[in-house]
Amino acid sequence: MFSVLPEVMQAYLTASILGKAQEAGQVQIDLHNLRDYTIDRHRTTDDEPYGGGGGMIMKPEPVFKAVETVLGERLGKTPVILLTPQGRVFNQVIARELSQLEHLALICGRYEGVDERIRAHLVRDEISIGDYVVTGGELPAMVVIDAVVRLLPGVLGDERATEKDSHARGVLEHPHYTRPAVFRGWEVPEVLRSGDHARVEEWRRVMSLRRTWQRRPDLLESFPLSDDDRARLEEKED
Repeated sequence: MFSVLPEVMQAYLTASILGKAQEAGQVQIDLHNLRDYTIDRHRTTDDEPYGGGGGMIMKPEPVFKAVETVLGERLGKTPVILLTPQGRVFNQVIARELSQLEHLALICGRYEGVDERIRAHLVRDEISIGDYVVTGGELPAMVVIDAVVRLLPGVLGDERATEKDSHARGVLEHPHYTRPAVFRGWEVPEVLRSGDHARVEEWRRVMSLRRTWQRRPDLLESFPLSDDDRARLEEKED
């Protein structure tokens, strides 16, 4: 990953699942400071835009030099991705797509944006985490890394865990409960305490569809609903 603020990401990337995955050798995450590849004594990575206007623009020299130096012979074989609000919106399908690749190079945009020559001649893909703007690409990059790493074989304890995630099958995940069975008068649904695995799986499927229908009906436009599914969605929630 290439950034002018790599230190802000270190704590998160070395904690919990991401940290354990790196310790186990399941993934390697390298942070590269773009300031180390500047060509002046002030370590300048940005400059004023041609044509005027507010904000500063990331200079092409340090970005090209950093990516070309680090990737070396792998430059043409490694997808170079720019985190930018103008990119394709990140989702679970893209996360799984990226998890199949051997190497990724993420460039964290900052300031008003990057010099267009970076986008035109170095970057192969552009990713956004949503239709809003944050101060830099570091947070989006960590979102992408987290979503991708947890899909790698062996990273999560349950190999099938990611198959049940929200969006993994095109719908949202069902509700979850744990002990106590009764909390402040609110009970865990009886079906989950029944021990009947078939009933539990049916309940989870229905609740997954119902939650998607209530919160993200747009997802169901491309999801194959059977007549039985539609009938169950109309039933009273239990």
